[in-house]
Amino acid sequence: MPFAPDLTIQPEQRVALCADSLAGLSVGDALGAQYFVPTNDPVSLLRDGTLPDGQWPWTDDTDMACTVAAELIEHGEIDCERIARDFAQRCDPYRGYGAGAVQVLHQIRDGVPWRQATVAAFPAGSFGNGAAMRIAPLGAYFAGDLDRAAEQAIRASEVTHAHPEGIAGAVVVAVATAFVAGVRTAQVRPEPLELLESVEPYLLPGATARGVAAVRGLLGATVGEAAWSLGNGSRVSAQDTVPFCLWTAATFLSDYPGAIKACIEAGGDVDTTAAIVGGMVSAYTGVGGRDGVVGVPGAWLGRREGLPAWLS
Repeated sequence: MPFAPDLTIQPEQRVALCADSLAGLSVGDALGAQYFVPTNDPVSLLRDGTLPDGQWPWTDDTDMACTVAAELIEHGEIDCERIARDFAQRCDPYRGYGAGAVQVLHQIRDGVPWRQATVAAFPAGSFGNGAAMRIAPLGAYFAGDLDRAAEQAIRASEVTHAHPEGIAGAVVVAVATAFVAGVRTAQVRPEPLELLESVEPYLLPGATARGVAAVRGLLGATVGEAAWSLGNGSRVSAQDTVPFCLWTAATFLSDYPGAIKACIEAGGDVDTTAAIVGGMVSAYTGVGGRDGVVGVPGAWLGRREGLPAWLS
């Protein structure tokens, strides 16, 4: 389904869509991370809805997504130098950052130019899923403007993920989120195939694109079948993460809890798949949901650790 950019979306609407996506991303991240705690049983959530006890801390996925959202809310676009500096200054290694990411961000914090720091840590560029995990709020902000979402996603990604696969994964997530946020504002309910078609013009040749192409043949499959064929993020790469996330968003677009439970059922890098999927799906459902659309549950949002004070 062709979808032209909706240039009538006002700035305050874009901020609200971005905030919904960030809420869904952070809740998915925080809940998904609970299943790395041995005493928490994912089967109980999938079977009877029992939630992990206590507060759910979020991880580096949310930490970096908050910086992306703040950059857009304050400036309306991504500046590579500025966002690299902010990523570096706000990096908390205890949030679960990978060793390579910590190395890059600490070098940037120490004054090393981001292009030099990124290549020093990953000579061929990183193809990890870190760019994709933080990018959904950007797609929501550029609702309906898929070209702008893709271009800005590249800027927000290349400061840490110079490999084409790492950038490709972020572009897919950003464009898909811009599409679903746009059809939400138009009060249109897309079919799963339409979501896939929205990202196809933006695919960069490579393994991520091949995985996304395989999603078409898996519409209607079970979560286990999709994860087996597409990956579940266990390799922590864009190509092993983004195709499954796109399948999950297309399959559960109107059901935020169902989408997050699918990520938990699939296993693997659960906090990251749940963050990516949560950010995409909540850009469509919103936090409260609406008729026939189930948004982020209030009980889940209440368990999530509060977002950083500097963001508000």
